[in-house]
Amino acid sequence: MLPQEFLDRLRGQLGEAFDAFLQSYEKPRAVGLRINPLKGKAPPLPFSLEPVPWEPNGFYYQPGERPGLHPWHEAGVYYLQEPSAMAPAPLLEAQPGEIVLDLCAAPGGKSTQLAAAMDGRGLLVCNEYSPKRAKILSQNMERMGVANALVLNETPAALAARFPGCFDRILVDAPCSGEGMFRKEAAALEDWSRENIRQCAQRQLEILRCASTMLRPGGRLVYSTCTFAPEEDEGLISAFLKESPAFSLLKMDAPWFAQGSSRLVENPAPELERCLRLWPHLLRGEGHFAAVLQKNDGFAGEISAMKGEKLPTAWQDFASAFGIALPEGKAVAFGQNLFWAPKELPDLKGLRALRPGLALGELRKDRLLPSHALALWLKTGASCANFPAEGPEIAAYLQGETLPCPEKGWTLVQAGGFSLGWGKCSGGQLKNHYPKGLRRNAASF
Repeated sequence: MLPQEFLDRLRGQLGEAFDAFLQSYEKPRAVGLRINPLKGKAPPLPFSLEPVPWEPNGFYYQPGERPGLHPWHEAGVYYLQEPSAMAPAPLLEAQPGEIVLDLCAAPGGKSTQLAAAMDGRGLLVCNEYSPKRAKILSQNMERMGVANALVLNETPAALAARFPGCFDRILVDAPCSGEGMFRKEAAALEDWSRENIRQCAQRQLEILRCASTMLRPGGRLVYSTCTFAPEEDEGLISAFLKESPAFSLLKMDAPWFAQGSSRLVENPAPELERCLRLWPHLLRGEGHFAAVLQKNDGFAGEISAMKGEKLPTAWQDFASAFGIALPEGKAVAFGQNLFWAPKELPDLKGLRALRPGLALGELRKDRLLPSHALALWLKTGASCANFPAEGPEIAAYLQGETLPCPEKGWTLVQAGGFSLGWGKCSGGQLKNHYPKGLRRNAASF
């Protein structure tokens, strides 16, 4: 049951539209997936799909369908994402070759959207303060084949001190009271309170201040939440604009969304109607808020370069035999683990980095053990074992079983043309190298 205090406030916010808002909670919630262009042209998916208007790669699917169980999900062909959650990342308009920050990035839906927009060029920094959520973020970036991302586990304040004026674009999908997720997540409803809203707003303003110092002059910052609370939305933006004269709200061409309102904000800043509201009774999705800000002047910083290591002979031999051509970048070694990073990668000394680019593999004396991330990034190779996506071979592979294989050496296992992982062929058998932590049991199929 929705809290009465919440309902009373929404009645004041929505006026005559309040009844329509309540009725939307009686309808099944919309579910969606987003095609991953980094994997190449998507195959025809075996689901009933309808386009999500605000995300070119986004689609609604029917609630009874189970795309998360299909092998193409494991191959990173698509990402399951709530349709309204697809809205903030396109508003950032990230471009290939830019330096972009997703400051509150877990679990990775919006980061993978930004990675798709950047098309593998430039540097995407994805940060998450919670170590557990940062690990999930890193795993999702790997599954989606993102090679130009640096995944960090830091506080916004630590990054602000390290990278003043360094980023072309920043996304702040701020932790919030989650009112827009009441229909989707029971925990958000259970944790709701006026005190929680107040604490969230205080934390959000600090995060936004940190983000503002890291943005270049002329850069764009998108602030978003999944709450209806004015204190965390228009009220928060109003407070920020009053103390940050270098910033202004941009007016966006987004006809699918409602305008923001200054009516419930005390002493509002100008042009709060340029904020965007996603109401569940006006579109097929949950509740969200977004504001697009531009920095007009200020200090311009520079991300310092990190000296890259030379690629070792073990990698060169493997890449040559397998026909791998890496994009522009530089090698980074963490112990025996080898990564290929964007050339813009900063100095990581003192930062908690989970993934500084594309994991190539582990060096073991004079040979390379290729990483699962490399398999997911590759679209093809000199040796591939391609099986039907819904066939018994792929089901067996995902359970960790061996498969027949006429080749010798490392082989890229593919499901309907999309890479899933590695196997190593010997004696007519393909030894399974699909990560044990990702393997399924037979009941999953």
